[in-house]
Amino acid sequence: MNVRPATKSDYAAIAELFRAVEAELLPRPTDLTADVVDGWLQTLALQTNTWLFEEDGRLVAGAFGQVHGDRGNCAGAVHPSARGRGLGGRLVGLLEDRIREEGAARIHNNALAADTAATELLESRNYAEVRRFWDMAINFDGDIPEPAVAAAPFREEDARAFHATLEEAFAEHWGHEPESFDEWWARQRGRATFDPSAWFVIRDGDEIAAVCRNDPHETRGYVGALGVRPAWRGRGYARALLLHSFREFQRRGLPRATLGVDASNATGATQLYESVGMHVELEMVVWEKILA
Repeated sequence: MNVRPATKSDYAAIAELFRAVEAELLPRPTDLTADVVDGWLQTLALQTNTWLFEEDGRLVAGAFGQVHGDRGNCAGAVHPSARGRGLGGRLVGLLEDRIREEGAARIHNNALAADTAATELLESRNYAEVRRFWDMAINFDGDIPEPAVAAAPFREEDARAFHATLEEAFAEHWGHEPESFDEWWARQRGRATFDPSAWFVIRDGDEIAAVCRNDPHETRGYVGALGVRPAWRGRGYARALLLHSFREFQRRGLPRATLGVDASNATGATQLYESVGMHVELEMVVWEKILA
């Protein structure tokens, strides 16, 4: 068994590994691609914070983790054909050691809700479930309704106000870590899917009230961040931005759209997404362990 850090040339193989796990556990695997993995690992130190396990030149397991604030965020996968050989436990141990070295007080491991093997492993290592997240999706089977509220395309001079709107909108969200404008803007520009021509804003006079950052992927559109400032909530702005985004994805020839949401979101986001025709495609569990 060869163990080594990941490189960018491995992203397609990592996507294939995670798709294999989904194929075993989900009715319909997601269309996970290399550019999605690029988004996962974009700000992560590949040399020290990723591990790939290869057997006969084939990727059979992998994991990665990164510290944000006082916690480490981690994920990993073992190919179904390589289960029962202790690889999952080895990955968890490597992640814990690295996150502890980086000074985090707790570690979060993300796993599919349907993955009973991961549940048993993490519970045996004193992890507890703390949150669930959904990937929601919509297939564009017909015309998208005209939004009731007009939105404008993003302009580069909007970037600071766009970022400030997202920070204000997500300030109370579970697990949110504030990010400076310079860090955020550099991260956006470094995305493989960076395309601000697919971003939208809603203005109230000279102020930006709501924003939507979208990522057109190879096979779908992804609503990466949708935020409405608290003073402007309840006016239908989030719905309008979703519909504008769906229409733009459809105009570009993409057959579907997805987004991620906290299943316990207090703003009613999940009900909004269901009301525009989205459905839960995948459920993730966040498992937490306090590091001594």
